Amino acid sequence: MAPVIRVLREDWADPEVALPAYETAGAAGADIRANLPRELRAGGMVLAPMERRVVPTGIRVEIPEGFEIQLRPRSGLALRHGITLPNTPGTIDSDYRGPLGVLLVNLGAEPYTIRHGDRIAQLVVAPVVRAAFRSVAALGESARGSGGFGSTGRA
Repeated sequence: MAPVIRVLREDWADPEVALPAYETAGAAGADIRANLPRELRAGGMVLAPMERRVVPTGIRVEIPEGFEIQLRPRSGLALRHGITLPNTPGTIDSDYRGPLGVLLVNLGAEPYTIRHGDRIAQLVVAPVVRAAFRSVAALGESARGSGGFGSTGRA
């Protein structure tokens, strides 16, 4: 059975902006939309090149224990405009109840305007496995060995 994500709209949020939704039958991520404060709705929120901003969604979520939501960029925004998430994937923990904002960055060369109701990111609901961490005297051997970053790509 699929987990249920409970969604609460902020008091100020526009109820006409759709809740996160899967746009196609095979979509792994549900698109989430910008829900801008009243004073920004007409003109949008401008993201200058290399600028980072939190874009409000107007919602809070309750995620079942044992799951997380991963925030991921939308590929079309990234390709066409350089709009992405600097901390991708961003994690929303099951015990977080605060406002859901999406941290975006403009890696493009031109300012980009985020309009009220625009799809700005994807939410992927994923199970969480919690591990135990133990201090040991030595680690087991592997075919890779102790090489660091990029060690498998060198000849």
